[in-house]
Amino acid sequence: PRILQRRKGSGAGTMSSMLAVRRFAPGDAPAVAAIIRGLPDHFTDDVPAQAERDAVSHDAWVLTDSAAVAGFAVAARKSPGGAEILLIAVDAARRGCGHGTRLLGHVLDCLAASGVSVVEAKTLDRSSGYRPYEATWAFWERNGFVQIDTIDPLPGWQPGNPAAIYVAAVRATR
Repeated sequence: PRILQRRKGSGAGTMSSMLAVRRFAPGDAPAVAAIIRGLPDHFTDDVPAQAERDAVSHDAWVLTDSAAVAGFAVAARKSPGGAEILLIAVDAARRGCGHGTRLLGHVLDCLAASGVSVVEAKTLDRSSGYRPYEATWAFWERNGFVQIDTIDPLPGWQPGNPAAIYVAAVRATR
């Protein structure tokens, strides 16, 4: 796994912790469910079970911070050259520290190495006016994703929740 060194605190009492990204294992499911439940402004009650199903049937990774699961991501191959990030989240207490960017970078590197050229992500659209997602939109855009469409209603989503469709090229397409 990719291992990243990070320093916590400052001065003589500084302690280091290790960040690592590795493949999801079935034993990670309770920690992933806890992360999802800790973000009630972003996920509905059915998402923990869906995340576990998706993690088993698609590519999935966890970010660990000193061995504790701090984040996770699930990606589905949609075609030989395309994939979709189905879920990505970081523990609420660790958001805003670059953990999601590190995790996403690892996922995109893995997808590119496996032949994927374009990656899609769907999230709630800005037109919803839902303020808790401001950091989500900034995250995707800061990481090179471009919104290409808004779909409302998106099949499988509740009406009135417009979907923003983001894409990023991870390898040359021409």
